[in-house]
Amino acid sequence: MKIDTSLFEEHQIRRVYDEESEIWWFSVIDIVQVLTQQADYQTARKYWNKLKQRLNKEGSQSVTNCHRLKLPAADGKKYLTDVAVAETLLRLVQSIPSPKAEPVKLWLAKVGYERMQEMSDPAISLNRARETWQKHGRSEKWIQQRMTGQETRNKLTDYWNDHDIKQGEEFAILTNIIHQEWSGVSVKDHKGLKEIKSQNLRDHMSEAELIFTALAEMSTRQIAESDNATGMKENKSAAKQGGNIAKKARINLEDKTGGKVVTRDNYLPPKKAINKLGKD
Repeated sequence: MKIDTSLFEEHQIRRVYDEESEIWWFSVIDIVQVLTQQADYQTARKYWNKLKQRLNKEGSQSVTNCHRLKLPAADGKKYLTDVAVAETLLRLVQSIPSPKAEPVKLWLAKVGYERMQEMSDPAISLNRARETWQKHGRSEKWIQQRMTGQETRNKLTDYWNDHDIKQGEEFAILTNIIHQEWSGVSVKDHKGLKEIKSQNLRDHMSEAELIFTALAEMSTRQIAESDNATGMKENKSAAKQGGNIAKKARINLEDKTGGKVVTRDNYLPPKKAINKLGKD
């Protein structure tokens, strides 16, 4: 997961991007602090705790839809913090009387609008991504393969959206089935192999890894489309079959070349050498 802050007026709103589900999670207390116009974070936290109790008694789903993730605090340490997606926050805003309610709603809508812009005009996000990859020294060949793979991924997730698959956990489950099937390792273990944590796994794949990921996801979508797969059970089957097609191709290539497709290679900056003997 990627953690950063987003600025609303002079306030820093902590947020987490879940790369597997492709969703932003925002700190609820940060939003509450803005709405209640509290300078003190702890006062905002107490307000949120009381509001949670009231909403729970009323049977509101808003609190149920909140999750807890570790976010950095002012002291530099990470603590479990209530987070929610923009849709849930828009509902919570209605429960807090505040002159800031409308600006916050507009800001949250803007965050969603930027994502909608990228969905309706993928060139916006792709151009931004291309610039970032170029700055990090990726070759044009790698960038083209990364972009092609993302387009393949988007077509698959569009299909899932239209066939009763929920963004978030269900997206992540299906993605992991495909990945495990073609590569022989889970997404988590693949990241561990490459020694990456919060970074996007695909940004640290080789050209071969990107190609086989794209083949697995394209095969999954085409199988799902041919079977009109709907819901988790049917799409799990399509995911396994699609991943298996790429698996057979991977094994065939490895047999021919004697090399491995899935590797430890990554694009992390080189670790600084430590002089164990101390200063010269």
